[in-house]
Amino acid sequence: MLKPVMGIQLYTLRDYCQTAEDFISTLQKLAEMGVRDVQISAIGDIPAEKQKEALDSAGIKVCVTHKSFEKMTKDLNSLISEHKTIGCDALGLGAAPPECRGTTDRVRDFIKTLSLIGKELKANGMTFNYHNHDFEFKSLEDSRKTMMDLLLNESDPELIHFIPDVAWIHYAGFNPVEVLEKMKGRVKVLHFKDYIIDRDENRKFVSLGKGKVDLKACYEAAADLDIPYIMYEQDCDWINGDAFEATRQSWEYMKELENQ
Repeated sequence: MLKPVMGIQLYTLRDYCQTAEDFISTLQKLAEMGVRDVQISAIGDIPAEKQKEALDSAGIKVCVTHKSFEKMTKDLNSLISEHKTIGCDALGLGAAPPECRGTTDRVRDFIKTLSLIGKELKANGMTFNYHNHDFEFKSLEDSRKTMMDLLLNESDPELIHFIPDVAWIHYAGFNPVEVLEKMKGRVKVLHFKDYIIDRDENRKFVSLGKGKVDLKACYEAAADLDIPYIMYEQDCDWINGDAFEATRQSWEYMKELENQ
């Protein structure tokens, strides 16, 4: 059993990571909270060398990133170089573009492209990692199967790994623990996110531990399945509009989980 390392997905704090100066300041604030591991996503156009300097100064490491599909398909070598500079061996995709969803043929073509990316990354000591939303769990237009069914069952486990998001899995109507078990051996980073359904029947993200997802069960499953990292991510709906306060609350919850 592996005790997962807790960290923060910088997408949550993306508005405070658009310049090198803000990136440095944000990492320092996280370091003061005790954070030592992050995921990089949606930061500004900051050179890899500057990212590395800021990370080293704060004593923080990067476990995975999210980068654009276009960049992966058109300039993968520069992404590999960037990751080597910042010391990260896992490249992630936040979501399949719309043209790669919906039908069996589109998804299978998407898997072929991801496999080529994964093969090149593997040759460079890296992995490709796919992050889900809820649409991957809906039946395809021409099949009872889902996009996730194809990703799981028709891709090479050595080439395509996953960044499962427990809130999106739950919102799609599935048990996150059962999905994690199906992904066994293919997950380096797990996303912790939480949500509620408000009085108007709208989904609203909340700080960890304040919503519908059984995060304790997810944590225990992550430990049982030897998933190395858990990253807190909250897309929006931060308490009083304050992403840092939402991060602080969620970090405290994560540490409580870790210490139980």
